[in-house]
Amino acid sequence: MKNIIFLFIGLFSISCFSQSDNLYLMPWPKEIKVHSGNFQINPDFTIGINKKPSKRIEIATTKFLRRLSGRTGVFIENGFLSKSYSSTNNSLNISYDSIGKLEINEDESYELSITNNIISLKANTDIGVIYGLETLLQLVTNNDDFYYFPNVNIKDEPRFTWRGLMIDVARHFEPVDVLKRNLDAMASLKMNVFHWHLTDDQGFRIESKTRPELHELASDGLYYTQEQIKDIVQFAGDRGIRVVPEVDVPGHGTAILTAFPEIGSKEMTYSIERNSGIFDPTLDPTNEKTYEILGDLFGEMAQLFPFKYFHIGGDENEGKHWDESEHIQAFMKSHNLKTNHDLQTYFNIRLDKILSKYGKSVMGWEEIMTDNMPTTALIHSWRGVNEGTSGGSSLVKAAKKGHETVLSNGYYIDLMQPASEHYLVDPMPNSINLTKEEKSRILGGEATMWSELVTQLNIDSRIWPRTAAIAERFWSDASINDISSMYKRLHEISFRLEELGITHIRNRDVILRNIAKNQNIEALIMLTKIYEPVKIYTRNQGGIEYKTFSPFTLFADACTADASDGIIFNNLVTNYISTSNNTSKEEIIYMLNNWANNYNQFSQIINNNPILKSIVPISKNLSEISKSLIPILKTETIKIKDYETIKSQYLNLKRPIVDVEFASLNSIKLLIEHFTNKNKLKLDLNNTQIQQ
Repeated sequence: MKNIIFLFIGLFSISCFSQSDNLYLMPWPKEIKVHSGNFQINPDFTIGINKKPSKRIEIATTKFLRRLSGRTGVFIENGFLSKSYSSTNNSLNISYDSIGKLEINEDESYELSITNNIISLKANTDIGVIYGLETLLQLVTNNDDFYYFPNVNIKDEPRFTWRGLMIDVARHFEPVDVLKRNLDAMASLKMNVFHWHLTDDQGFRIESKTRPELHELASDGLYYTQEQIKDIVQFAGDRGIRVVPEVDVPGHGTAILTAFPEIGSKEMTYSIERNSGIFDPTLDPTNEKTYEILGDLFGEMAQLFPFKYFHIGGDENEGKHWDESEHIQAFMKSHNLKTNHDLQTYFNIRLDKILSKYGKSVMGWEEIMTDNMPTTALIHSWRGVNEGTSGGSSLVKAAKKGHETVLSNGYYIDLMQPASEHYLVDPMPNSINLTKEEKSRILGGEATMWSELVTQLNIDSRIWPRTAAIAERFWSDASINDISSMYKRLHEISFRLEELGITHIRNRDVILRNIAKNQNIEALIMLTKIYEPVKIYTRNQGGIEYKTFSPFTLFADACTADASDGIIFNNLVTNYISTSNNTSKEEIIYMLNNWANNYNQFSQIINNNPILKSIVPISKNLSEISKSLIPILKTETIKIKDYETIKSQYLNLKRPIVDVEFASLNSIKLLIEHFTNKNKLKLDLNNTQIQQ
C-alpha cells in the first residue's frame, strides 16, 4: 500500500503554488516567498520577545515549544519564552505592539521571516503572533539528518474577519474536553469564532442561577456550569477565539417550555424532544412573562460571554401554535400584525431592546431579517437548495439592506459532503453584485456542526479534517482554490490535528473494535476507506429513525465523508482513462485485488455477531465486482456474456446499505463504460438491452 500513498501524493502535486509546492500550509498565506537554505532545529533553540508578553503569547509560546519538541524529538533546553530578544543564532524573535481585542475587524496580520540563523515574527497584536506561531509549526520538515524550518518570507492576513465553527450541544451534549480540543484545532487553522448552540428542543445546556428550572428540568442533567462556561470562554480567548452563545427562540423552544410551560403558545404538557426535526412548540410573544424570563436569562448570560454578539436563533418557526391560539390571533389583530413573520419581528425587536441594555447586538438566522428589524442585527445566512432557495441569497439581501452578515449555506458539515464541496463555496463569489460598502458587510462564514447524529465519540471525525479546508476559504485569497492541492495539504493537516488531541482518526478503530468484539479489524478498516456515510439527510430521513439516545457506534459512524482510498481510486481511474497510463492501471488492479480479498478476511470475524452480519453485503458486493473488473482491466476487454453479471454487481454496489454508500461508484461506472466503448459495445448500465 505504500506505493499507492506516494502515487496519491503525486496525483495531487499539480497546483499553482510552484516553488512552495512542498509546503503543507493551511490556510495558505497571502504572500509567501521561499528561499534556499534552512533553519535547523537544535536543543539550544530559544524564543525572545521585544516587550512584556501578553498572557496569550505566554500560553502560545509555551505550547509551541512543547509541540515542536514533541514533533521533532529534540530536547529543547529552554522550554519557555525568554524575556528579551536574542541576537544569538538559533532563536525566534517576536515583536508585537498591542494586546488584541476579541472584536470583529481586529488586526490579525503577521510577518514571518526565516533565515539560516534567525526567525523573526512581527505582528501588530498578540493575536497575530499566535497565528504566526501556528504557521511556523506547519513549516516544520526534515531530511535524513535533522528537522528544520525552510527559509521563507511570509506576509499574511485574513480575507474575512469572521471565521467560525458552530457546535450544537443541545441535540447531543459535548463535554468540556471535547470543546477544548476542538478550540485548539480551530486556533491551529486560524479560525476565530466559536458559535455555541446551547439550547434547542432536545436540551437546555446552561446553568441558570436566576431561572434554575431551565437546567434542572430541561437538560437530563447534562449542562455546563457557569464556571465551566467562564473556563471555555477564557480558554477560547487565550487562542484569539470569540465565543457567540445561541439561545434559539421562539421556535426550537421545547426544552425552555418544559421548564416554563406557562410561556408556551399552547396550553399543553411539554417534554424534552427525543427526535430531531422541526416541532410545533413555540414561545408566546404576547405574554409579558416570556420577556421577563428571557430578560433574566439574557442578563445572566451577558455576564458570561463578553463578545458583542448574542445569537437568538429565530429559524424554522412555522407558527402552527400561533395560528391555533385565539388570544395570539387577537393580539396580532390589535397590533396590526398581519402575518406570523410580523409577530416574530415584534418578538425579535423586543429581544433586541433587552440585549442592547447589556451592550449586546442581536445575531440570528436569516428568518429574523424583515423590513422593520434594526440593521444592527447580524444576519446568519443558512438556507439553500435543500430549503427551496438559492444558496446564499439571503447573504446578498442582508448586505443590500444594511445588515452585516455571515454565510453558513455550503458549510453544513453535518451533511457529510466531501471537503471539495465546501471548498468551492465562497462567501463572496466573483459573480456577486454588490457595492464596495455592501461587500464590507459580508464578514465571513461559519461551518455548522449540527449534532443530531454525533456524540463525543464521532464528532471530531464529522468536523475534521474537512473544516480545515473551510478555514482556508475564510482566510486565504479567493484564487487559492485548487482541489488537488487542497487534498494534498489536507492529508498532512489531518495528521497534525491528531497531534493536537483531535480523535477523528483514532476513534474509528474504537468503534470498529466495539463492532468486531475486539477481533481483528483489518477488513473493517479497509471498508471504512472506501465507504462513506450517506449524504444530506438520507441517514435519518424525517428525523425519526435515530433518537438522542440511539447508538452512534455503528459502521457508518466509523466512516468519514472523504473516504481516503476512494479519493485515491477516483484519481487513478481519471488518470488512466484520460491518459491510458499503465502505472495507474497497475495501481487500480492492486486496489481491486485488495478489495476482492476483503470478503474472505471479513468472513473470519462475522460468526455470532449480528452487527457484522448486517455489514456482510457491502463487503461481498465490493469483492464480487472487484473480481469481475480485474480480468477486464488486464485484457482491456469486456464480453457480452460477462456484462449482465457485472451490471448486476454494479447495481448491488449502487444501493446504500447500513447507512453507507460506495465512494467510488462513479469511477466503477466510468471503467465499465470505458471498456464497453473500447470494445464497441452499446451497453447501458441502466438498460437491460444489449446491442453490438
